[in-house]
Amino acid sequence: MPIKLSEILKHATLTAADPVIRAGAGAVAGTQLRWVHSSEVLDIAPLLSGGELLLTGGDALVTASDARRAEYVRQLSERGVGALAVETGQRLASLPSSMIQAAETAGLPLIEFRKVVPFVGIMQAINSMLVSESVAHLRRADEASHAMAVELAHGSSLDQILAVLAGIIGATLELSSVSGVTLGNAGPGGADTRPAAGAGTHPGNGTASQPAEGLESGTGSPAEPGSAAEPGSAAETGIGGTLISIDVPVRGVPSARLLINVPADGDVNLARVAGGRCVDILSLALLQRMPPGLKEVAGTALLRAVSSGSQPWRLQQLSPAAGILPSATVVAVVVRSSTSQQLRAAMDTILKRSAQQSASYVDNAELLALAALPFDGAAAARAGLVAALRELPVEAGTMTAVGPLAAGIEHAPWSLSEAKSALDLAVNGSLRSAARPASDTEGVVIDVENLAVERLAVQHLDQGARQDFVRQQVGPLLDHDARRNSQLLATLATWLDSGCNTAQAARELHVERQSMHHRMQRIFELCGGDPRGTGRLAALHLATRLAAL
Repeated sequence: MPIKLSEILKHATLTAADPVIRAGAGAVAGTQLRWVHSSEVLDIAPLLSGGELLLTGGDALVTASDARRAEYVRQLSERGVGALAVETGQRLASLPSSMIQAAETAGLPLIEFRKVVPFVGIMQAINSMLVSESVAHLRRADEASHAMAVELAHGSSLDQILAVLAGIIGATLELSSVSGVTLGNAGPGGADTRPAAGAGTHPGNGTASQPAEGLESGTGSPAEPGSAAEPGSAAETGIGGTLISIDVPVRGVPSARLLINVPADGDVNLARVAGGRCVDILSLALLQRMPPGLKEVAGTALLRAVSSGSQPWRLQQLSPAAGILPSATVVAVVVRSSTSQQLRAAMDTILKRSAQQSASYVDNAELLALAALPFDGAAAARAGLVAALRELPVEAGTMTAVGPLAAGIEHAPWSLSEAKSALDLAVNGSLRSAARPASDTEGVVIDVENLAVERLAVQHLDQGARQDFVRQQVGPLLDHDARRNSQLLATLATWLDSGCNTAQAARELHVERQSMHHRMQRIFELCGGDPRGTGRLAALHLATRLAAL
């Protein structure tokens, strides 16, 4: 039996929070939950997959504008989140009216926790209840995927393949192109019954934006362990049932949309999990009917050649067919993530805005991209690309590196190699603190231009030479830190990186200015005096950079 939000709100771990429903009360009884997740990130919506109860302490909401708070609620609703629970108290005195109004308009249950409770306790208790249901859903989803694969192998039509899934989840399905053209449909009894799709979705964004006929906007985080939910999915719930929208990529590019209309008494979570699980089968079916274009094939071949370090003549031969001039100024991007395939569509969107021409390719856990930038203003365009990538919501642990500008396609392998080297430094823990993510739950985007010293040292100085130089320059600091468990070397590095600005360094280290002055005085004593105005300043700065390697 699906677990409802109304049941969860009666659980002891939630009643201890003194919950009050502030908006979307009409949707509570019919909302099915799939997982409980907590996050303080306002841009979490793209990483959710639907059916979650999202818990937040409201820290990010305190400083956000009313418009941003309302947008946060709208994004969660469009993503199909089941409900949002916000803890109020010392940091956030009460729920902002902008959020309540946005949630009521969207039909998203908005719950206020008036007492402080440990979110980990709620997640452990409720998710343990949901696990057994999730296992059953995954088993049914695997059965559907296998049966659909058999139909595909036998050369069945899209309607016949969809009918298998429709029969297992008891829902009506429609598969349409991103332009809205129906490619196939099926009902639970094999009938040609179409979900109310046209009025309920926008064909270009992969999420349901308006209610379908008979539906009210309402409900649907990171997927629970073992889930196959697709990141490009959304759901809308109402008295007429739930409409789930799932993007279906072909060669990593969203090319179709699967609409699942689950009846009011149906299992929404099963439909969502099974729909996501069967995306690969539908992608294969579409691939047989949607052969790749020359430009896409050439782009993939070009990136493979760049990655393998092919001869310049080969790159110059491939690049025109991929739409990239051989003489273009290019920059390589590398993303290492467990969701590289899913990130490709978002990456392509960023590249279209930032580059004149581009190509992308997924190689196992790496997403590789090549962007051709304007000859005039290439540096500014590259900076814009780095900034855009830093705004991209990604899974925790995702590492992205943007290589240096390369003059001509023949130098693209060098840009790619430098980006990969920067990622290797990050994996080995050799990044300076300024280049590391703010927390373990965030990704990081590395601009390799900020690691020029580290790259040069790793490529041209052996480890022994680097260690000897560091010991010669800052040996007393290393000894002091080892004896006293202090952070003088890190303090010196931050001070030097800030341009010897003591006040700025104190802010970055979160220490009082007076404490910072005391630290710097001790550092100068150990290093033989204030290095400003002497030739030792550059040597000390280099030593602090090399010490992290």
